[in-house]
Amino acid sequence: MTTTGEEHARALTGPWWWARWRSAVLDGSLALVSAVECGAEGIPFARDAGIPVAVGIVFGLIAGSVLLVRRKWPIAVVLVAIAITPAQMGFLMGIVGLYTLATCELPRRIIVALAGMSLLGTMIVTLVRVRQDMARGDLTLGDWFVPFASITTSLGLTAPPLLLGLYVGARRRLMESLRERADSLERELQLLAERAEERAEWARNEERTRIAREMHDVVAHRVSLMVVHAAALQAVARKDPEKAVRNASLVGDMGRQALTELREMLGVLRAGEGAGGRAASAPLVAVGVAAAEAASRAAGEDGGVEGPCLSELEELVGQSAAAGMVVDLSVQGEVRSYAAEVEQTAYRVVQEALTNVHKHAAGAKTYVRLAHRGEEIAMQVENEPPPEPASASAVRLPSGGNGLVGMRERVVGLGGVFVSGPTDAGGFRVSAVIPAA
Repeated sequence: MTTTGEEHARALTGPWWWARWRSAVLDGSLALVSAVECGAEGIPFARDAGIPVAVGIVFGLIAGSVLLVRRKWPIAVVLVAIAITPAQMGFLMGIVGLYTLATCELPRRIIVALAGMSLLGTMIVTLVRVRQDMARGDLTLGDWFVPFASITTSLGLTAPPLLLGLYVGARRRLMESLRERADSLERELQLLAERAEERAEWARNEERTRIAREMHDVVAHRVSLMVVHAAALQAVARKDPEKAVRNASLVGDMGRQALTELREMLGVLRAGEGAGGRAASAPLVAVGVAAAEAASRAAGEDGGVEGPCLSELEELVGQSAAAGMVVDLSVQGEVRSYAAEVEQTAYRVVQEALTNVHKHAAGAKTYVRLAHRGEEIAMQVENEPPPEPASASAVRLPSGGNGLVGMRERVVGLGGVFVSGPTDAGGFRVSAVIPAA
């Protein structure tokens, strides 16, 4: 974890403007040493200036203690150090002040200007002091030593802390930039993980919805017809044994068809369980690879198992007719083939609409219309009112209320339009238009 942002704010535990207590202790120690130095240097300054020694000491102590605020006001510290340079005091404060100034995020022109003032002040003071010493005879070197001593002294007191401060400041800013980038990357990775989890949850919900829809389409229609035939078998068992035998054979055939479709569906689900278990424990970086493999695997499976198509529509209508429904099938336009998902959706819409007629309007005449158009395929299933009001519940078929919802989801998922509702004559109509592409 990085120490930027909120964690960096929590790390500011020092007093006043200090980030940490150790920084406050360090600045306090430096200020104490600087005050002692300036106080000691205030004694010869008071004698040369002709003022009381106590005043010189107090002046040095006050001036030296300014180093305590070097992190808060570095420019003020450097200006004070430059101001007391003629008094030959504050050498430690000048060095530390220039270092602190160079580490701060201030405009370079301000840093260069203050460093130049400090260099010039130190050079002038050193030049004057060396000339005075040579005039008194304390130094017996040649005249060349005066500029040499002033230049080397001023450079020695100015250049090293300035260069060191610039290096430390640049390194500190680089580290802060790296921390911010690491923090940003961490937030992005967390956001990507949350989005991946949301996408996975959405995919699971979509898969559950699709499985529920397929199970409903497979089971509801077959079982509804089986119940209708069983009711008819019970009614004609004694009166017409041959018709009872035919109904019993139809019930068996429909049951075997329903079991076959359920086995195919469950086989696909079991084949995906192993891959799903492995993907659950896979790291985040493998999500894209796993998704691609799953898509390829699903494409391979879909290619091997053929679903219902429009060519089986006559057989579907014939099954309903065999169950006692009067069905009229009409096809308009040139018959042609469509994409597998388009044909499956059209087939399921008609299948579910016929199932609803068996459930809610048993015995009602039903019209199934299919129209092949240029860019779309349209279907409509409309039934008349049932001949007897009680016939809808004669076979007691349960209804979960998911049929119309499933049809709408299928059609809208392909970019089509789905409309359903009662007719003025008392029947019910289901209409759907699906793009051919």
